[in-house]
Amino acid sequence: MLKKLFGLDKKEESKEVEMPEADGKDLLASPANGEVVPLSEVPDPTFAEKMMGDGVAVKPSEGLIVSPVHGEIVQLFPTKHAVGIKTVNGIEVLIHIGIETVNMQGDGFKAFVSEGDKVAKGDKLVEFDMNLVNEKAESTITPIIITNGDAVDSLEKQENVQATGGETIVMTVHSK
Repeated sequence: MLKKLFGLDKKEESKEVEMPEADGKDLLASPANGEVVPLSEVPDPTFAEKMMGDGVAVKPSEGLIVSPVHGEIVQLFPTKHAVGIKTVNGIEVLIHIGIETVNMQGDGFKAFVSEGDKVAKGDKLVEFDMNLVNEKAESTITPIIITNGDAVDSLEKQENVQATGGETIVMTVHSK
């Protein structure tokens, strides 16, 4: 009776994500609402000089990060400031929320996914407190990096546009 009263009798619904077929092309949407800018505008040479890989960055207008692709969460940093996703075509995407946010030790970040989760484009990944990031870190600018560039045949970027998270295509990646 108590279980029924408090809704504890309901089985947890597992979310099924239908994965698209691998076709050698990934369309990456912006992971956040905001302005899409070149990596050269990121105030960190590791990203600006493409040491981790090529991509774009978003200046988010709010503290919500969504999946830019259909794929699998392969890494969620313990501090929740960065998420790694592998697409069905094998492209590895790193979303790094803000600059110098690792020093926040997860303060102000809330993750909605775990390693091994399958995600669809637009699924909520992480919420973060923009005011806290602005106060405690260097920037809220969020790089989206292709970390396994050796698997990429070509990369087309859409920069200097206003984007809607999970909808506006910011990169087209053709895998080898």
